[in-house]
Amino acid sequence: MSRPTVAEALANPHNNFGLLRLVMALAVVVSHAFSVTDGRVEQEPWFQTTGFTLGEHAVNGFFAISGFLVTMSFVRRGWRDYVVARFLRIAPGLIAATLVVALVLGGLMTTLDRSAYFSDPRLWRFITGTLTTFKSAAALPGVFESNPLPFPLGTVWTLKYETLCYLGVLAAGLAGLLARPRLALAAMLALTLAVVLREVMAPHGSKGTETALRLPLIFLAGGVVYLYREKVPLSLPLLAVALLALVPLSFTPLYKAALYLVTAWGVLVLALAPALTRRSIEPPADLSYGVYLYGWPVQQALHALYPSLGAVALLWPSLAVTVVVAALSWYLIEKPALGLKRRLMGAS
Repeated sequence: MSRPTVAEALANPHNNFGLLRLVMALAVVVSHAFSVTDGRVEQEPWFQTTGFTLGEHAVNGFFAISGFLVTMSFVRRGWRDYVVARFLRIAPGLIAATLVVALVLGGLMTTLDRSAYFSDPRLWRFITGTLTTFKSAAALPGVFESNPLPFPLGTVWTLKYETLCYLGVLAAGLAGLLARPRLALAAMLALTLAVVLREVMAPHGSKGTETALRLPLIFLAGGVVYLYREKVPLSLPLLAVALLALVPLSFTPLYKAALYLVTAWGVLVLALAPALTRRSIEPPADLSYGVYLYGWPVQQALHALYPSLGAVALLWPSLAVTVVVAALSWYLIEKPALGLKRRLMGAS
């Protein structure tokens, strides 16, 4: 019995991309409940068993889906639509979240006098730093100073890597490289080798270096799956075998590279496998970006107000508030921005 391929699955009317993105965004909020309350991730079960937090696994999944979908977007629609779509999907939500957190939440939570807060140069550095360099380690004056991690927007750092990956697809597409899948495959193999060599030579090296290899590799792997969509199979049993194979590999330098590649393919199997997509189970609104952006500041605010709450007690109210705020972001900011994209592209 032949296994369905990615190309065959793309012809089906349903997929699970939206559902998976929402689940992964919520997983990031669950994971951050630990670090927000005590500034540590070592006690999180996923970190203890896999070497990565639940939030890091979720971000890996985001990058796999993103690499697949944006590569498909460029190939199918060309560079103009690609640039407009990427800008309007990322920028409006980020700008709104930055201003809401800095001017509204910060103004309510600061220990400074209001006039002192709004005239403090650190406030405006926070806004410009977040919007220009995706700086997530910036603090607001008098805000969350007693929290273990005082940063109000602790998740935006991944947008730097995502933007760089978007630019990489744009450059590759304009240079005609996306029409030559073997070059993308070679680049993926080179990055995979770099991950393995790092584990051999400096297994306890800089976390930043690890991230700078991990996220581009997973993004590129998602793109390669699309470029080889006619050949890449979708098999739930094969995915189970691949996941089991990670267990013995976890004791070797091959583990992280294998984990990244299995994650990239595995998430796409879950998104496209015909056995899982016979009917539509997509959420009616795409709240994933809003959940990802607002989950951290919501948890920070709740911890500042109720510092005695542990991770589990903080989690449930933070999830509820985050979903509400994410829905406002979707209906008031993100969805209208996507409508603007349709008008702009229609006018061209």
